[in-house]
Amino acid sequence: MRPTRRQPATRGRLRTSLAAVTLLTASAGAVLAQAGPATAATSTLLVAPNGTGTACSAAKPCSLTGAKTRVRALNDTMTGDIDVVLTGGTYRLTRPLTFTSADSGTRGHTVTWKAAAGARPILTGARKATGWTRHDATKNIWKARVGTGFDTRQLYVDGIQATRARSTINRSDLTPTTSGYTFTSSSLNYLDNLARPGRTEIHGVNSFTDRYSPVSGISDGTITMEQPAWDNNTFGYDTLTQPFHAGAFSIENAYEFLDAEGEWYLDDHTGTLYYKPRSGQNMSTADVEVPTLQSVIRVGGTYSSPATHIAFSGLQFSGTSWLGPNSHGYANQQTGAYISGTWDRPADALTSCQVGCKLFEATRPHWHQMPSAVQVSAADHITFTGNRFTQLGQNALGIGNDANAHATGVGLGTDTVTALGNSFDQNAGGGIAVGGIQADAHHPADTRMTNRDITLSNNLIHDVSLDYRDMSAILATYVNGATIAHNEVYNLPYSGINVGYGWGANDAGGSRDYLDRGLYNYQPVYQTPTTAANNHITDNYIHDVMQQMTDGACMYTLSASPGSTLERNYCRNSNRWIGIYHDEGSRNFTDTNNVFRDTGRWANANAGPTNNTGALTLKDNWTANSDTNITDGTRGNVVTGTVVVTDGNYPAGALTVMRNAGIQPRYRP
Repeated sequence: MRPTRRQPATRGRLRTSLAAVTLLTASAGAVLAQAGPATAATSTLLVAPNGTGTACSAAKPCSLTGAKTRVRALNDTMTGDIDVVLTGGTYRLTRPLTFTSADSGTRGHTVTWKAAAGARPILTGARKATGWTRHDATKNIWKARVGTGFDTRQLYVDGIQATRARSTINRSDLTPTTSGYTFTSSSLNYLDNLARPGRTEIHGVNSFTDRYSPVSGISDGTITMEQPAWDNNTFGYDTLTQPFHAGAFSIENAYEFLDAEGEWYLDDHTGTLYYKPRSGQNMSTADVEVPTLQSVIRVGGTYSSPATHIAFSGLQFSGTSWLGPNSHGYANQQTGAYISGTWDRPADALTSCQVGCKLFEATRPHWHQMPSAVQVSAADHITFTGNRFTQLGQNALGIGNDANAHATGVGLGTDTVTALGNSFDQNAGGGIAVGGIQADAHHPADTRMTNRDITLSNNLIHDVSLDYRDMSAILATYVNGATIAHNEVYNLPYSGINVGYGWGANDAGGSRDYLDRGLYNYQPVYQTPTTAANNHITDNYIHDVMQQMTDGACMYTLSASPGSTLERNYCRNSNRWIGIYHDEGSRNFTDTNNVFRDTGRWANANAGPTNNTGALTLKDNWTANSDTNITDGTRGNVVTGTVVVTDGNYPAGALTVMRNAGIQPRYRP
């Protein structure tokens, strides 16, 4: 695999913004991830892409699986750390690497999987497409044989995600029905002649949801959709058939749509991959990576026997494609949550349930989460340092998500997990998602399920959420004691950093909004607080966000989170959207010494007459405009010391925040 071409960070801040992810991760790797000489108490195992056996020595390096076997033979009697040192090169995985309690450090020592000095090992679930020949000289379409028995939703060419072949459709040319769409416009007649219509999908970008729904068949002006994906995508809020904001709309994944440079199509029956090169690409030298796995790393044990004291440092994780939408679509609700399964719905849902209805509320307690490429659950003292997460077909790093998002079958239960100095780019989903959304996440049946003491620091996250635009750079749902500090996030379709979940419905005493909507017909009104508390979002640099979606912000919150703070963050250019957005049920947040520049409303609260949004403290913030609907003395809010800056003349305190926000010096180039 070739390194990804990088996009420089947008200019416009006081210090020079990071220009290349390569330099950041190389710097972090140099400080934190080099193998170095082994100490007397440290065991060192050497791994190579072509390694064999379990000797794991310089003379005879082992494979990744050989190293796992060797670790299990050593870790019961650890008197020091075990360093598993990976030499440079590409490690092509045929199955994900799974780490359980049996792979853990013991006696307080750590097993670290790390890059050799100066190396950048690539752990990938992709196969390389080679042997390209020109298939259609007129259209400049090329092909390669990649084999059968797998499918993929993503393709990466020279490190950049390519575009799945698609055809743009005007929403007004389609008439929704209970089974799909009909059309009469002659401009769409070509759809009746597709060779494999059952391989296509409808894709609609909405306000805060980004939806995919698979097609069953097309004939005579009728598009029949797969069920239950169609039903799930067409009731609730911001639906495929009645979005709050109508963004891009297309039908995807047919050879006939291959008409633009950078597009691709996989014929899974013949194992033939088709690609239309971009200008200047040479298919004899291009690095074309075809993801075949749905995850690369799975860290997780059980609540009684967790995975523990495992670290990953200086590695690259790549080459996944989440295939869930192929079968059940992506009935997206927000930030990676989606409806799955079959649900009752009103017979007239296409008219009566486009802005919510009681039967839709039955789904809410059962939403699923997108599984991540690197998964951590039922685990403690797990560390990711100086790694790169790139060319992944879903969310990159998932920490303590619900069980449905973990291949181990055990969700939640993370304690003392750290992501430090990593980079994330060119991923179909978001960067990092911490916490679950179902009942055991917010009111755990077993206290060991609680996600606590999570540190996300000095990470660079940009150009992610390429396919699932509803996702943010960082999401923390129900977590106790998260620290999200000194990260830089930019070039995002939706929000930067999201904290909280549930719209206040799961907070103590519930929410009148959701009593009226009928949610409590399907779940309890909880009388105790959720696990969300003491979360701190500090010193982050968030810029150039909200580039495609609406109803979001640089920083976005939901529900109560006692003891939580948003401090010294620098928000710039939210595409006329909000700086800090305290959405439904947000309570007990303190926003202090934040700087807002080139935003719409700098602070916003969704404080309706029947929800619990309030008890917000906004103190000593700097903003380029005075637009806010959060006022001192209303709903228990305290608003003091706001400084409205004119002509860009930020005072010394604001300049200090702007200089210090984002990646700290030791992690910069």
